Amino acid sequence: MPSTALPTRTQVAIIGAGPAGLLLGQLLHKAGIDAVILEQRSGEYVLGRIRAGVIEQTTVDLLERAGVSARMHAEGLPHDGFELCIDGQRSRIDLHARTGGKRVTVYGQTEITRDLMVARAEEGLTTVYEANNVEVLDFAGDTPRVRFQHQGRNHELRCDFIAGCDGFHGVCRASVPQASLRTFEKVYPFGWLGILADVPPVAHELIYVRHERGFALCSMRSATRSRYYLQCSLDDKVAQWSDQAFWDELKRRVDPAAAAALVTGPSIEKSIAPLRSFVTEPMRFGRLFLAGDAAHIVPPTGAKGLNLAASDVQFLAEALTEHYQEKSAAGLDGYSARALARIWKAERFSWWFTSLMHKFPDNAGFGDRMQQAELDYLLQSEAAQTAMAENYVGLQMVR
Repeated sequence: MPSTALPTRTQVAIIGAGPAGLLLGQLLHKAGIDAVILEQRSGEYVLGRIRAGVIEQTTVDLLERAGVSARMHAEGLPHDGFELCIDGQRSRIDLHARTGGKRVTVYGQTEITRDLMVARAEEGLTTVYEANNVEVLDFAGDTPRVRFQHQGRNHELRCDFIAGCDGFHGVCRASVPQASLRTFEKVYPFGWLGILADVPPVAHELIYVRHERGFALCSMRSATRSRYYLQCSLDDKVAQWSDQAFWDELKRRVDPAAAAALVTGPSIEKSIAPLRSFVTEPMRFGRLFLAGDAAHIVPPTGAKGLNLAASDVQFLAEALTEHYQEKSAAGLDGYSARALARIWKAERFSWWFTSLMHKFPDNAGFGDRMQQAELDYLLQSEAAQTAMAENYVGLQMVR
């Protein structure tokens, strides 16, 4: 789109064109609310980001409401359970049986982003990629503005509300006065080395591995594309890990049957991600609302990052719809508390699962025995497995 065609007024300015921003834009469009999305990166860059792939039933339902679920239903992989591999022995957690028939779906975040991009383009809705030097202004008052540069020109977008969907390092949270923020953070003493390869998955369902050498995860994006992870040191560099070194180490950590069945191949993406838990309170600052990674981060162990972003977006879309259609501020006033109630439960589960399955450098002795006792209880108790399954498939939305 030529820079001269950019709008100067909208109802909701959405900062960030990841899945949170795009999904919010789609839901608002369905409700007849105008929104412009601004994204610092190019569309190609956004689609190139490799992220999560396990989505809860509530997220599936939301994508259906947004009208972007057809390809997910055609290509996604429904999973009724997952496996825990503890020191070479596998046990299955039956999600379907322990949650009254609920399940999760494996469908890559990249594919969700692509579906939302296509839907937005087909509707002729405005997304400005490569919007540089974005500034969110006057959100404490009634006339917020967003300034940015695009194709070498300065622009200003006036709006009723600003939705900060621009991630952990984005401009929106950084623009809030520090005295208005309260943050909570835990940084874990290890990272995940991830590899993506066009090889069939080693198993039909995910395998979470606890091993003396460290955590591992066997996951997938499709029936022909696999995603594997290894716990690694924060000092490790991707260049230190050849594909062969990765596959060899993965085989050491999984059970013998999985090691024998593992199909290896060249990586098409390899990266190291640090793990952290992070929450910002509140999530509303006047007419600026934070959603997704701009407000919270979870370690990927519990597969909650994308799902939490989707629930934030659902709450915010409902609140904005109530504002415009019913002239009520109740939803907007309650947005932060409502979102945080779900966020903290997911943070707890992700922290617990991470603490249970990883090798901690200072955990020798008492800490290690506590992990073993917790795992023994989990594998022997139907009640414990039910609690784990309920959290994994996603807790009920609080109205």
